[in-house]
Amino acid sequence: VHLVESGGGLVQPGGSLRLSCAASGFTRDDYVMGWFRQAPGKEREGVACIKSSDGSTWYTDSSKGRFTISKDNDKNTMYLQMNSLEPEDTAVYFCAADDYILTAQAMCAFPVGDYWGQGTQVTVSS
Repeated sequence: VHLVESGGGLVQPGGSLRLSCAASGFTRDDYVMGWFRQAPGKEREGVACIKSSDGSTWYTDSSKGRFTISKDNDKNTMYLQMNSLEPEDTAVYFCAADDYILTAQAMCAFPVGDYWGQGTQVTVSS
């Protein structure tokens, strides 16, 4: 499985960004994908996750109400729409996927997915 993120950049507080994760190589129809982030000096944490088969989603407290995860199955691409960005959202954002984790909530709980992208930097600063 190959994952490639894009869409990061510099944005002012209160602004928006949309991250994309292009996926390829899945051999199973049912898998979970998610967005994680890691700020300097901090552990990698889950942001939002989605299950491919039914579109169920899970948001961690850091993203709930401001971020929206979605997936275009025709394009095999996952998105993270981030609104009302804050300086605390500054981090490297990673796309991850796993064939055997059963739920979006479980996927987001710990950064243990089998497949990872290279990450994209998001900086929120005035």
